[in-house]
Amino acid sequence: MKRIITYALLVLLCFAGTAFAYPKPNLKGPDLKKQAEVLLKKQVLAEAAWAMQQKPITVTASSSPRSAGGKHDFFSEADYFWPDPKNPDGPYINRDGLTNPDNFLAHRKAMVRFSKIIGALASAYKITGDEKYVKQAVKHFQAWFINSETLMNPNLLFAQAVKGKFTGRNYGIIDTIHLMEVAQGALVMEKAKAFDQRTNKGVKKWFADYTLWLNTSKPGIQEKTVKNNHATCWAMQVASFAKLCGDESMLDSLRTSYKTILLPNQMGDDGSFPLEMARTKPYGYSIFNLDAMTMLCQILSTPKDNLWDFETADGKSIKKGLTYLYPFIADKSKWTLKPDVMYWENWPVAQPFLLFGAVQYNQANWYQTWAKLDHQPQVEEVIRNLPIRNPLIWL
Repeated sequence: MKRIITYALLVLLCFAGTAFAYPKPNLKGPDLKKQAEVLLKKQVLAEAAWAMQQKPITVTASSSPRSAGGKHDFFSEADYFWPDPKNPDGPYINRDGLTNPDNFLAHRKAMVRFSKIIGALASAYKITGDEKYVKQAVKHFQAWFINSETLMNPNLLFAQAVKGKFTGRNYGIIDTIHLMEVAQGALVMEKAKAFDQRTNKGVKKWFADYTLWLNTSKPGIQEKTVKNNHATCWAMQVASFAKLCGDESMLDSLRTSYKTILLPNQMGDDGSFPLEMARTKPYGYSIFNLDAMTMLCQILSTPKDNLWDFETADGKSIKKGLTYLYPFIADKSKWTLKPDVMYWENWPVAQPFLLFGAVQYNQANWYQTWAKLDHQPQVEEVIRNLPIRNPLIWL
């Protein structure tokens, strides 16, 4: 009997030693979601308090003499085009990766501000259930999408124009990635009593009209078929807007596109994005495209068609992409290419792919890295390339 008891004690001690020798098992997805809410709650409520004081500012509040559009048309200029030193009054010339500080930015800033306001209000409503946040959001929805004096036309015909060359380009469609959190905010708040039916219908009609334009216009079709991050962002936007509108056929077509075009054509065998790595800002663009691909999986996945689990015949998957880039996010000094020509010091921030990937694959280390990074970046270029700044409304 003594031998049995002694043996049992030894076994227990062995297991105890094992428990101390190895780290605790990873937290599960739901635990990480809860941790994220606890971590962000103070920030969310502070941002919502700011948003409660903001009046709507739409594209009609400012204009540029260089715009070929009208009062209700969104206008922006291509980032990497500059005056030609040999011909200062002539057409602009390209300098890839270098942003022209004299571009017209007012409409972009207004849209980013709109996104911040709705993202903050929707996040606070999700945490607290207080409909005062919904009442405030409705004012902004009405101004941008319904009020005939202040609304924005549901197209991007005049985005990323180039002086002397183009009144607008398909590449400008990427500017409306900042409407994604507006659409998702509407989805989160639509069942609240304060979200009246007229506003709900008006918002959905605007996004349905814009989705139609993205799918049928010349710039929309061009953008859809670009080979790099622009096509990913086209699909990411359309997925977000189609989800708000309940457009199941569109969502189905995007799932097919992800599996047959976007993932296989853009990802390398090692999980990198070769077209982004070839740019003058390979680090920032790799992060940006991975965020966009991750959001496609987050928005489009269903129990029957889970893109998080999808893998191509030659082994490409979103998990492979996350696994490839994560070490360079956790320790930037490991990056093997030249530093980006601009904003190298400003990346990474709290990238959405870290959180959503952590929740999906129960990766506590990915979550911990996300938790430590900057959740409130202030650099405009970073914000411009970070459409998902309110992750709680997506979880």
